[in-house]
Amino acid sequence: MGILITDTTLRDAHQSLIATRMRTRDMLPIVEKMDRVGFFSLEVWGGATFDTCIRYLNEDPWERLRALRARAKNTRLQMLLRGQNLVGYRHYPDDVVREFIRLAVKNGVDVFRIFDALNDIRNMEFAIGVAKEYGAHVQGTICYTTSPLHTPDGFARMAERLQKRGCDSVCIKDMAGLITPAMAGQLMRHMKSRLKAPIALHSHCTSGMAPMSYYAAVLAGARILDTAISVFSGGASQPATESTVAAFKGTRYDARLDLELLNEINEYFVRVMREYSGLLSPKAVRPDIGVLIHQIPGGMLSNLLSQLKEQKALDRLDEVLQEVPRVRTELGYPPLVTPTSQIVGTQAVLNVISGRRYSVVTQEVKNYLLGHYGRPAGKMDEEVRKAVVGDEVPIEVRPADLLEPELEKMRAEGQKLGIFKREEDLITYALYPRIAAQFLRGELVGEALPEGGEPAPLQRVPERRSVPSPVNAEQGARIGSGVALAGQGRASAEGGAALEAGEGRTGEARQVALLSPMPGIVATLTVKVGDRIEEGTVVLMIESMKMQNDIRSPCRGVVKEIRVHKGDFVRADAILVVVERSD
Repeated sequence: MGILITDTTLRDAHQSLIATRMRTRDMLPIVEKMDRVGFFSLEVWGGATFDTCIRYLNEDPWERLRALRARAKNTRLQMLLRGQNLVGYRHYPDDVVREFIRLAVKNGVDVFRIFDALNDIRNMEFAIGVAKEYGAHVQGTICYTTSPLHTPDGFARMAERLQKRGCDSVCIKDMAGLITPAMAGQLMRHMKSRLKAPIALHSHCTSGMAPMSYYAAVLAGARILDTAISVFSGGASQPATESTVAAFKGTRYDARLDLELLNEINEYFVRVMREYSGLLSPKAVRPDIGVLIHQIPGGMLSNLLSQLKEQKALDRLDEVLQEVPRVRTELGYPPLVTPTSQIVGTQAVLNVISGRRYSVVTQEVKNYLLGHYGRPAGKMDEEVRKAVVGDEVPIEVRPADLLEPELEKMRAEGQKLGIFKREEDLITYALYPRIAAQFLRGELVGEALPEGGEPAPLQRVPERRSVPSPVNAEQGARIGSGVALAGQGRASAEGGAALEAGEGRTGEARQVALLSPMPGIVATLTVKVGDRIEEGTVVLMIESMKMQNDIRSPCRGVVKEIRVHKGDFVRADAILVVVERSD
């Protein structure tokens, strides 16, 4: 029986190589020809495409899906769904998950590849059930990683549980290109002994091993392979579709796809790639064996570089790459995939930059340690957990069980704002309230893509301000999550920087400035000047590396100044809010 091919060119391939920036207009002219090939599916939606469409391209992701569906009449359209996270970076309530899947099916999705960043099936089973209810093909997905706790038999047992929950096929998702040919063969044999469902293998060429691993996997029983048209293949992307088809031609694994037709499709994408050449980083197209040590996928590495550049600390990249595996071990060996890659990566940067490990901690790390992302494979380091969350007891239930329904609340908000024109707009707003409101009001403009140059960043109308970092030794000493503007003070670190006050300072600080712990965008402001607040009150939220970080007051007091606006870009250590202590 021949292998089946899922082509990823229109989703993961351009996400991996050109930061998900391919526009719909560059996809549509070739879709009818791709539809004639005979692929098992075309992966065209989900992952980062939804976010990128509205945040950077000024495109409606639902319109993209409808347009692709209209031209692909014979081939399944596939999307990547992050379980209870959908296409976002947090867990959404079940009512939002249900409506998203209903509309995805309505607009053209046939195959849902559903995964959870922690491989916690509790975070997948509701989405699996709803997708099955609407008649879709469900591909239950396991995030592949390596650690002392992750074994072929363990992965196979998870695959069996996914099959029992009704999954039509099972996928091994090797997001960092870690799987070796030997392990690919061993893993497939373990899974074949337990499954009747077809097995898919998804990998990246980051380490250079993926083509060999694909061959070994097929010989051991894999049925479906993820590939990309050759100009969008290799490096951080998938193996080439044409090469994979040619490798098995004339064997019992022959995919029976037309190589001449595939070559015509590649010639089209060669022309498309010229337009996006300015986005193609040399790092994205060449193998990097370092990934086998730090396990950092390409997208995560670019985020780390961005964070270090903002903090003028690019020279500390090697320290961060060493810190990432250490943080990952302390957090129970989570696979590094969205959103856990951002959680681990950001914390590693903060540990290195602050000089004291876990002295500055994001809200996401706290939520993770309290079980709000799910259950990792291993136990979390008790000393780290104690230092970060103290005596708070982690939850044991499925995280979404603690979430109240949101859909009607979001509907009322959106109707009040007057931003809904289609039923899909409600879900767009529910997923990304801040950026979606601007997008649906027509306040965003897309990037310019000058040939061979860097894209201009997405702008808001009016252009958002950039808030500098004004703090120095003369202006104040840091305490807890803020700066003591006069004298010396102490408070518990919550969302901002933590540093001992300088020597020679005396007296109790009456005013405390809350600092941004990292570069990012002010997503929400929850207080106004004159408000009385308690210690631990969330005063605003910073969005950075796709993560939302609550900035909390380190003391009781009154809000005296707010130095930022919603939508502002802030640098690390920028003063955000000044609070006058009252304790």
